[in-house]
Amino acid sequence: MNANSLTTIKEQYMSFFDAAKGIFLGFTWADAVDILLLTLFFAFVFTFLKNRKAGTLIFGIVACLIIYALAVIFDFTGVKYILSGIFQFGALAFIIIFQPELRDLFEKMGGSLMGIRSIADQSHKKQAQYKAIDNICKAVHVMSAEKTGALIVLERTTQLDEVRHSGITINADVSDSLIRNLFYNRAPLHDGALVIDSNKIVAAACILPLPRHTAVDSELGTRHRAAVGMSEVSDAIIIVVSEETGTISVAKESELKRDFTEDSLRKFLVKELVRDKQAQENN
Repeated sequence: MNANSLTTIKEQYMSFFDAAKGIFLGFTWADAVDILLLTLFFAFVFTFLKNRKAGTLIFGIVACLIIYALAVIFDFTGVKYILSGIFQFGALAFIIIFQPELRDLFEKMGGSLMGIRSIADQSHKKQAQYKAIDNICKAVHVMSAEKTGALIVLERTTQLDEVRHSGITINADVSDSLIRNLFYNRAPLHDGALVIDSNKIVAAACILPLPRHTAVDSELGTRHRAAVGMSEVSDAIIIVVSEETGTISVAKESELKRDFTEDSLRKFLVKELVRDKQAQENN
């Protein structure tokens, strides 16, 4: 190999690396997104066509394209004439041949997008539920400090239509100020229970059933008895703030637990209302 050949090869390598360097330096985030979307699209299409009859048809079309390319290179007039006539109607033929597969493909893509949307909706609902729990705990903490009696029913899977109808419909977003205003001792709706479903205050001044089977400490008042009674007939979680002591209690499954703080109540509600619900949805 002479010196001229080596110089030519070196120049070619330098030209290649200069071109690669230019491409690399000119690479933007839009190019990265473009490549990622194309990769995901072709991966989705390949996975969809795999093990389907449409996959065999695709390979047949690719074979025809290869034959047509060879016919152009070697000037096979008859093959070129026939295949060029077929390719003129290629788009229409493709739609006709692959109509069922194309429909399934677009439905699959739509289903995937709906799945992404569903995940986003679930995330939004979860954040809204965390916010509602935070507002409930703030209101309960303030009412406990002020010794304002309160009775809050957090509805879960058991429908509480009868309890809702016994009170006044509210249908408002959960906020700590609204909860405290509703239980203000001079407010017209402070007696009875507040019913909250997910992130909405649905009704106030509701009447709850008294316990039938569970023994309740005789020192406890009507609110605590009503909370236990509600927990006997539903899976609801009932929060009670004592008007005499300001103690925060929670009734669940016929059991009354006392002496909650704002933080312990928040942890309890997150576990019962958010994590358990998420686990049920995953199952």
